[in-house]
Amino acid sequence: MAAPKEHFELEDKFASVYNKFKLHFYQETFARFQNREASLTTVEAFAMEAIYALGSPTVHEFADFMRISSSNAAYKIGSLIRKGYVEKVQSESDGREYHLRPTQKYLDYYDITSSYVHKVMERIKQRFSPEDLAKMDEILTVMGEELMPEVSLPVSGDAAGAEA
Repeated sequence: MAAPKEHFELEDKFASVYNKFKLHFYQETFARFQNREASLTTVEAFAMEAIYALGSPTVHEFADFMRISSSNAAYKIGSLIRKGYVEKVQSESDGREYHLRPTQKYLDYYDITSSYVHKVMERIKQRFSPEDLAKMDEILTVMGEELMPEVSLPVSGDAAGAEA
């Protein structure tokens, strides 16, 4: 039995919006690095996005989430520390543990994405009714909490994670 036509149209529209966010990020990133060499490799940029999204994970949490060995994670993190994009912050609750925290250098780089999300959200607020916005909020909440179980974010109880 074939899926209804609306299913594919909705899926295509969602994919189109997701792709526009990615393409905007790529445009802005390339424009910023047009006259100088980018200091983050593609893999490092993905690693930094994961560290930021995970909210100051430990090296072990980062390695587990990315499904790589701890030694591979430590190597990548060492490179990011040397380049000034991440720092290790000692845990307040367990002095033997260190959390990864993006530096201001990375936050400035990341602002490319967050400022565009903010701009689009402002346009959405202007375009749609409070009822539509409430429904969108509900849909996004369900998507994030229920419909994407493959991407569960670890919850860090450390103060270092709360600051990022």
